[in-house]
Amino acid sequence: MNQNYITVTQLTRYIKYKMDTDGNLNHVCLKGEISNFKAHTRGHLYFTLKDENTRINAIMFASNTNNLKFTPADGTKVLVVGKVTVYEATGGYQIYVTDMIEDGMGNLYVEFEKLKKKLELEGLFDPAHKKRIPKMPKKIGIITAPTGAAIKDILSTIKRRWPIAETILFPSLVQGKEAAEDIVRNINLTKNFDLDVLIVGRGGGSIEDLWCFNEEIVARAIYDLDVPVISAVGHEIDFTICDFVSDLRAPTPTGAAEMAVPNISDFYNYLNQIYIRLNKSTMNIINAKRERLNSIKNSYVLKNPLNIYEAMEQKFDNLLERLQVDIMVVINNNKDRLSNLLKSYILNNPQMIYQKKQDDYEKLLDRLKLNINNHLHENTNKYLLLINKLETLNPLATIKRGYAITRKENHVVSSIKQLKKDDLLEIELIDGKINSKVI
Repeated sequence: MNQNYITVTQLTRYIKYKMDTDGNLNHVCLKGEISNFKAHTRGHLYFTLKDENTRINAIMFASNTNNLKFTPADGTKVLVVGKVTVYEATGGYQIYVTDMIEDGMGNLYVEFEKLKKKLELEGLFDPAHKKRIPKMPKKIGIITAPTGAAIKDILSTIKRRWPIAETILFPSLVQGKEAAEDIVRNINLTKNFDLDVLIVGRGGGSIEDLWCFNEEIVARAIYDLDVPVISAVGHEIDFTICDFVSDLRAPTPTGAAEMAVPNISDFYNYLNQIYIRLNKSTMNIINAKRERLNSIKNSYVLKNPLNIYEAMEQKFDNLLERLQVDIMVVINNNKDRLSNLLKSYILNNPQMIYQKKQDDYEKLLDRLKLNINNHLHENTNKYLLLINKLETLNPLATIKRGYAITRKENHVVSSIKQLKKDDLLEIELIDGKINSKVI
């Protein structure tokens, strides 16, 4: 059997030759959305151009970028012109872009900005709600894929920097349609493990690969968690909703591990410095106390205690003498007062005091009698005056002079207008009453 085998290189070069000689592929106009964008330091632009179903790798050399009127970025919709060919090193086909114009933002970025604005207005990104990361955590939770570089970098970094910490992995989907719900499930699961801090993240990827960390349910689950959360999604240039709502954002998974734990060597250095400072402070205290003790031992009091006693003894004698003098002064003053009292007129003539009080009593009694008589005479005159007034106003006195009182039904009649025919009247005279009738 005679067959001609060719190498992969030969096949790739043949396909490249076919594509390079195809006039339809030498000038292709495409529209799509930029993803996995990367600007090289030399000025070349590398990215993926995609639509809803497929994607193609693209490169735009620095010589063609001078005509760009915008800054390309992930999610930007563009219109490109270029040449489709094969890159021999990988055997993959790609487009070499010669011209590119903006065709609007991608749908994912529109959704990203819309959700970001909504959650920001609700206060989920407010720094006032951010929780502090503990300086020396004992138990660290990690939500990421169980395989891959991210978990390896996190675990190795924690083990190197802070090996005394316990790490608990909550394996989760970090890409695909079901990833967001799986992340939320694991976030809720962490509530049963009494964690000090939680790391949520994954390695780099396109905006589509990282999209589960832009889901609203993930953001709200992180916000409602009592444990501080460090977000470690993608590379340093990647930003997700998870980064904004978390308590701390790390540029990479390795950076998240470094932020979560201190460096144990730095901790040892800190302890050593404290040990040195403690020893120094202790020696300073001991030296100060020693100097104080020596000062007391060499003091005049301890070296000459008898001199102090003698001085106090002399002071006591002086005070005793002053006390004795003061006591004698008080006694003499009281003796003089007693002598004056004994010589007083009252003690020598007590009968005179009684006689004086008796005279005062008799004078008051005479004044009282005089006042009573005056008051009685005055009231008697007022009484007689009132009697005279009553006699003058007495209606009986009027009757004595020949007048009469006429009554109708026990009411005094003062006018003829009060009477009518057949009224019964009672007429009172000085010596009796007469009953009459009006005719």
